[in-house]
Amino acid sequence: MRAVSSRQEQRAARRREREERAAAEAAEQAKRQRLRQAAGVVFAVVAVGGIAAAVVVGGSSGSGPQATGSGGAAVPIPQQKITDLAEAAKAADCELREQLPNEGSDHVEGEVDGYKTNPPTSGPHSVTPAEDGEYSPGNEPAKENVVHTLEHGRIVFQFAPGTTRADQGRLSSLYSEDFSGGNGYHQAVMQNNTDMPFKFAAAAWTNYVGCPGPLNSATIDTLRAFRAKYVDKGPELVP
Repeated sequence: MRAVSSRQEQRAARRREREERAAAEAAEQAKRQRLRQAAGVVFAVVAVGGIAAAVVVGGSSGSGPQATGSGGAAVPIPQQKITDLAEAAKAADCELREQLPNEGSDHVEGEVDGYKTNPPTSGPHSVTPAEDGEYSPGNEPAKENVVHTLEHGRIVFQFAPGTTRADQGRLSSLYSEDFSGGNGYHQAVMQNNTDMPFKFAAAAWTNYVGCPGPLNSATIDTLRAFRAKYVDKGPELVP
């Protein structure tokens, strides 16, 4: 009788061992499942964070003001009479400065002090060039962006603060003339923000012409002739 009881106890002990092993394996499997789920959550958070970071970085273009149009409706301007730049500048009593020293072309952050011409025509500048187009007063790009666009061969027409809407409209007509196969080709028009000593000016890389006004036929011809001579003459021509 004792032998039978002993065998039953052994079988019961083995059964308990099997049940304990099964329970331990089930617990271990559940633990591994929880760890996999946790890892998946972490990966998802990191992935979403990476996407968000990419969106933030990608959306920060560093671009300056957008060219959104002039401050005045287009006003008709006279047909060109003088095509020679020096002759036109003399007739309009403008200051023509050509082949000025190159002040450098390094890309920098922040404001640049010490440009040697006004308006600036070369020197350290922002990594972001100003867009082609017409800018309403108060929306003009910083001088550091303007200098970069000159490096790309652009012509930038500038007018002093306080310029009448009619004169802004005349500059808009000048900008919109059919020139080099298209209206507004490689040009910008904006209010000057460097306190230049002129009423009107045109700038190119290492060249400028500044005029006291009025914006009459001789002054407009000067700006036209300057554009024709110096457009696409920057050291880095960008289409």
